Order: sequence, then C-alpha cells, then structure tokens
Amino acid sequence: MRLVKQKCVACRAGSPRVTPEEVAEFRPQVPEWAITQADGIDRLERTFRLDDFASALAFANEVGALAEEEDHHPMLVVEWGRVRVVWWTHKIKGLHRNDFVMAAKTDEAFKSLSGPA
Repeated sequence: MRLVKQKCVACRAGSPRVTPEEVAEFRPQVPEWAITQADGIDRLERTFRLDDFASALAFANEVGALAEEEDHHPMLVVEWGRVRVVWWTHKIKGLHRNDFVMAAKTDEAFKSLSGPA
C-alpha cells in the first residue's frame, strides 16, 4: 500500500523502530528524503525550495495542518524560499513507519502547492 494513503498509528515508548528491510521498502516512495542523525537519533530530512518567504510559510502551515490531523509532529525550519522538514518519532528515539507515512504526505502537499511538473 502506498505510504501517502496510510494513517499514522499511535506509537508508545517501546514500539519497534523500522527495520533495515522496511527502510528499503519505504525509501523508493520518498526518494528525496535523507536519513540523517542528530544526537544519535535517526531522522528523515528534506529541504523544500519555494519562491519566497510567503510560499515557504504557507507550505509550513500546510505541513503543520497535516501533522495535527495525524497527531505526529515534525521539526520545521522556515526561511526565505525554503522549508526544512524533519520527521522522527520522539517516543522511540528513532524512525517508525509513521515518519515515512508523513514524509510521503509532505511530498504530496508540496506537489499540490507547486502544481504539475
């Protein structure tokens, strides 16, 4: 099933992190996202380029609305012409399926803002 069509599931401390096999399965659906590490915690990260600050802020607000819908919240850094989005699951200090679902939903939101390629 496509990640963008999935819903986040409630995650508790002790929930399993994604396995290397799951990462290999999910990555093709979010190819522009990098797996980075901060404070020893794996995260999904992507910087989106936009035309100006107003567009960047509008996109960040769209991602925020998606995050509220799914009750899963990213780190957002808004600058003139770009938004950095970072997903990880705080409760498990790493990556969960939810993070990949939200990365796919973030990509979809960006496509709808920027129009057809």
